Amino acid sequence: MQRLPIDEVLPRFLSTLGNAPSVVLSAPPGAGKTTRIPLALLDAPFLHDKKILMLEPRRLAAVNAARWMAATLGEEAGHTVGYTIRFERQVSRATRIEVVTEGILGRRLQNDPTLTGTGVVIFDEFHERNLNSDLALALCRDAQKGLRNDLKLVVMSATLDTGPIARLLDNAPIIATEGRSFPVEIRYLSGAISADIASATSRAVLSVMGETAGDMLVFLPGAGEIRRCRMLLEENPSLPRDLLISPLYGDLPFAAQEEAIMPADRRRVVLATNIAETSLTIEGVRVVVDSGYSRQLRFDPATGLNRLVTVRVSAASADQRAGRAGRLGPGTCFRLWDRHAQRTLLPFTSPEILIADLTPLALELAEWGVQDPAALDWLDPPPAAAFAEGRRLLRRLGALDRQGLITSHGRAMSALPAHPRLAHMLITARGRGQGALACDLAALLTERDIFRGAGNAAVTRSSSDLLDRVEALADWRKGGKSGTVEAGVDVSLCKGIERASRELRALLEVKDAGLEARTGDVGLLLALAYPDRIAAQREPGSDRYLLANGRGGRLSQRSAVRDAPFIVAVVMEGGERGDELIHQASAITLEELRWEFGGEFESHRTVQWDRREGRVLALEEERLGELVLAARPVVPAAEEARAAMLAGLRELGLAALDWTPQAGQFRARVAYAAHLFPHEGWPDLSDQALLDGMENWLYPYLDSTRSLAELGNIDIHRALRGMLDREQGRRLEEGFPTHLAVPSGSRIVVQYTAEGPPVLAVKLQELFGLADTPTVAWGRAPVLLHLLSPAGRPIQVTGDLRNFWNKVYPEVKKELKGRYPKHPWPDDPWSATPTRHTKKRAK
Repeated sequence: MQRLPIDEVLPRFLSTLGNAPSVVLSAPPGAGKTTRIPLALLDAPFLHDKKILMLEPRRLAAVNAARWMAATLGEEAGHTVGYTIRFERQVSRATRIEVVTEGILGRRLQNDPTLTGTGVVIFDEFHERNLNSDLALALCRDAQKGLRNDLKLVVMSATLDTGPIARLLDNAPIIATEGRSFPVEIRYLSGAISADIASATSRAVLSVMGETAGDMLVFLPGAGEIRRCRMLLEENPSLPRDLLISPLYGDLPFAAQEEAIMPADRRRVVLATNIAETSLTIEGVRVVVDSGYSRQLRFDPATGLNRLVTVRVSAASADQRAGRAGRLGPGTCFRLWDRHAQRTLLPFTSPEILIADLTPLALELAEWGVQDPAALDWLDPPPAAAFAEGRRLLRRLGALDRQGLITSHGRAMSALPAHPRLAHMLITARGRGQGALACDLAALLTERDIFRGAGNAAVTRSSSDLLDRVEALADWRKGGKSGTVEAGVDVSLCKGIERASRELRALLEVKDAGLEARTGDVGLLLALAYPDRIAAQREPGSDRYLLANGRGGRLSQRSAVRDAPFIVAVVMEGGERGDELIHQASAITLEELRWEFGGEFESHRTVQWDRREGRVLALEEERLGELVLAARPVVPAAEEARAAMLAGLRELGLAALDWTPQAGQFRARVAYAAHLFPHEGWPDLSDQALLDGMENWLYPYLDSTRSLAELGNIDIHRALRGMLDREQGRRLEEGFPTHLAVPSGSRIVVQYTAEGPPVLAVKLQELFGLADTPTVAWGRAPVLLHLLSPAGRPIQVTGDLRNFWNKVYPEVKKELKGRYPKHPWPDDPWSATPTRHTKKRAK
């Protein structure tokens, strides 16, 4: 047997684990930890022939590891070494080492919290920090502390910072070893990347093809970029004709994944996602081309939606990728970024528990008997907002009761290998005789899109994107199974859909598919899974919708559904203008919603200001969540109408009121009084104060007011006067009159401002003989005189009338006497008779 670096520490590892409940093992790729550690434990005396359970994050890695260990023992998988993954199990009574994927371990823990017959659980590749591996470790740790103090845990990682995980496991001992790797030359291709990742990566592959030898492993974010990059490479005439291009990503059929990692008889390029970062050894790889991007599923608690986003890889992932070139000999890694960008990479990839939908986690913990995640040990605790959102959805689905405890329905949901949304749909549909259709829908939603895989965009209108897919699957079952693409459907993906649906049908014990599906059936079943995404069209003919959770949505061009008043939005992602893009939806009618969710409908009376109509609208609404499903007009009560009018005025502002000159001057007089006598408690009549206090001064005058036009009927002056008490009203009229008498006998309007002196605009001739400037406020405040010509035009502004007569009047007389000869211009204004008329009329 070939000697590997891990062999150097095996004796110390076995001795340490024999004396400790947990061990943390740090070993880089190529050290041999995945296959050597479980085999070394077979004869460990402290296990007493108990089973060794090893968790592998990925199905392909799990099967590959099990087969490799079995071959090392000269056996087939299923004897001493076996594996269990979704859809496939190879174990027997003789199995001592069982390699399982994350979901399998989680279900096994729920069914048997003590893990009867298991002596050690190994967490391989824990640095990937998947949600299920974090959960499984928390549950194993809880079992170890409370149920099985003899259960041993081993956490193995290639890049993880081992300190925190060791502390989590009660300061578990750390064992580290060197990897078996050859030197890898890192070369940075500055400026190689662009917005089109696939194009930039294909150009990089072509540019380094001639200067390198050996198989090439190319890292891309997702399946879409892999397909496009493959197409660009195959269309390039300079590429060697015998070159083999193999895709490798999680949604590929399992056989295709296995084919991508097996040796080939010619040079090949493997286009892979981060599935190829660890565990798997791809024979022949000497060159790595790294785009520097990966796809991450992130959850937004505010929307309750997962978003698949393209992000920069971490420095640890970049190192893992580069290391693939040095597993079997010296190699080269080409990075599509520069050295400066390398320094900006995050040290590690964000743990999934911090960014994913936590509804499945909340259901698992509820089944475990935990409502507060703080009761368990976590490397990173679940974020409170995302966890609370998950529990809210579970209550909506009937998985939790009012006390937050799991229900029998919730336990049935947890037993299914499906998201809680889909599990609820499956169980409910089975009780209605629609189990087969629900299984097809669940499979279509969890596997790759059979339309998208064919590069097919929806071009015809439909009542349901999902019904279109159900019918395409049914056609494929009837015999359309030849070729790669038929009628716009990727038939190679139909096999995976059928497999997933068949497994669900077996678990639910329902008959095979065969009944014809209808839009109403599909819409109702989807509404069961996505009650928060039932949506109503904002207006007829629009592609914009309001969801029951209060968010906005907009139908994308990928959806065939158009102009449906009500839909269930199923596949969504972030879009522009704050609306989510709805890629897949299904129409549903109001009658169907009322039949299914009638118990959740609420009658809601709304009385509000409608700015577009310019009036108060009162409606009796039928609601489901935030959706208004139906509405009829009603007559508002007086109090409701007043409140709505006030809300409208706050939106429109005080300018919407009929501000007569009298009302405006009243505000100015009060403001000036408050300026001169600030301690007398004069009310604040500023715009902001009036807006804030409309309930006090305007509310009583809104009895019959329902519209913007009717606001003109309100006597604003009277309303404002009501803000003064009797004494203030008396003092205002006495000290701050609206008019002042002048020597001619005229009563002239006084123009007030908030702080400046009042203005008296009067014709010069009407003040002959007056020496003292008129005043207000009981003689305390002189007015500012705007002296006017006979034509009413300003000729002088003064606050000192005596000075004007003595020094300025002669010049004014000289200038204006010839212009206004019919009016008196006496040489002595002190003795002249004041008049507002011409000389002739005055006589």
